[in-house]
Amino acid sequence: MALQRTEKRGMEGGGASYGPYFDPDYDSLIERIHPPRVCVDNETCEDCTLVKVDSANRHGILLDMVQVLSELDLVISKSYISSDGGWLMDVFHVTDHLGRKLAEPTLIRYIQKSLVVERSGAGPGEVRTCLGKLVGPGHRLASEHTALELTAADRPGLLSEISAVVTALACYVVAVHVWTHKQRAACIAYVADRSTGRAITDAARLAHIQDQVDSVVWAHQGPCERRWVRVFGPFPGRVHTERRLHQLMREDRDYEAGPPPPPAEADQFAAANIEVRRNGWLPSSSMGMETRVSIDSWMERGYSVVNVRSRDRPKLLFDTVCTLTDMQYLVFHAAVSSHGPLALQEYYIRHMDGCTILDTESERQRVTRCLVAAVERRVSHGLRLDLCTRNRPGLLSDVTRVLRENGLSLTRAECATRGETAVGTFYVTDAYGGGVDPERMVAVRREIGGSVSLEIKENPGWPPIKKSKDPSPKRRNRSLEEDRPKVSLGSLLWSRIERLSSNFGSIRS
Repeated sequence: MALQRTEKRGMEGGGASYGPYFDPDYDSLIERIHPPRVCVDNETCEDCTLVKVDSANRHGILLDMVQVLSELDLVISKSYISSDGGWLMDVFHVTDHLGRKLAEPTLIRYIQKSLVVERSGAGPGEVRTCLGKLVGPGHRLASEHTALELTAADRPGLLSEISAVVTALACYVVAVHVWTHKQRAACIAYVADRSTGRAITDAARLAHIQDQVDSVVWAHQGPCERRWVRVFGPFPGRVHTERRLHQLMREDRDYEAGPPPPPAEADQFAAANIEVRRNGWLPSSSMGMETRVSIDSWMERGYSVVNVRSRDRPKLLFDTVCTLTDMQYLVFHAAVSSHGPLALQEYYIRHMDGCTILDTESERQRVTRCLVAAVERRVSHGLRLDLCTRNRPGLLSDVTRVLRENGLSLTRAECATRGETAVGTFYVTDAYGGGVDPERMVAVRREIGGSVSLEIKENPGWPPIKKSKDPSPKRRNRSLEEDRPKVSLGSLLWSRIERLSSNFGSIRS
């Protein structure tokens, strides 16, 4: 470690103080000497692919790994994470959205190269996910386009009015993401100049777009309601879109709305988790499927132990790790597993400032609220509309106007252009958050027009419900033996970590 004397002058010009100097190139040097090793294993498990990563540890590297897998529309059903000093070892059990193992060589190469791109200098090429999305260096909307970001009170017609303003200002929307939670809304739209198709960089024009959008948002706000509107030109290294949405909503304090989550004791979590492992995914405890968080202290090891129990869904691990990382917490060890529609997550964390234990009730409440909000922001409510049509100026404005005029409210939306084609997914409810009258959907389909492919689906939930098979007596007895000593929080994870460490011998050799 590069350690040198540094001199710091106090505010009042007092004597010098001394502390360690950490060379900023040290971390990158370690990563060049010991680059990440990635193993994509299709042999060990019959029903999933194992992605094993062995790497020098640094803040944010776990989030980088999970982000790569999430961008590829992969489902992480189980994960074990362990760091030992300056080294990190992760195992992810993944499938695609259709439940298939990873068989495409291009997809496997993309995963391997994505995790070492900064060290090797040779980035991955493009790859198409199982859902048809192109991922790769040529599809970095966040770094290549003008970005409009806003948070405001949620209300019907908000996206319709914003997109109408953008269209009136001779711009078009390249992509847009909208989340709503607790009567608040966050939106990130990537826009371009209509005549050139390029990003807008002129400072005066960016300020004008921001002023016009802000005026529309302000016109429907109450006198004390908060709002935030900004327009940024393109710049490299911009934060990942979905991570930025989490940041916007947390900065907007959406997690403060409503009563605090009900308390959940660590012992209650341990007992409920054992019940899940014994009986499959079906919970019979009073905790049910609500999102619950417990925070306990493991004084002997100096960790705060965070348990999250919630309904399972894609990108759940990304949302949780993203929130912990942006709240400046380091994940040292973790175990995550899915049991049908139920997900169990356990994290062993410390704060970056060196504080090992969440020992104040206010900080525990804040972390609990933020994690519950992170889990629930992406939950899909309402009827799902999948749209596909030829792209044209004003398309988003027209579609959202039809939804607004038919009394529908957006709970979540994601739209993008793919060449000459525009695709989008909208989740809608009535203006009061209730179900949608089928006659309204007939009117929507008619007004949008026959040239637009519009598929209407009930929200199916995740995953498809399957009947659980009763385990054999031998397996049941073994499961009971494994469960009996694992009521304590620490023993479950450490037993997994010991097995995990032994499994990495083949990677590091």
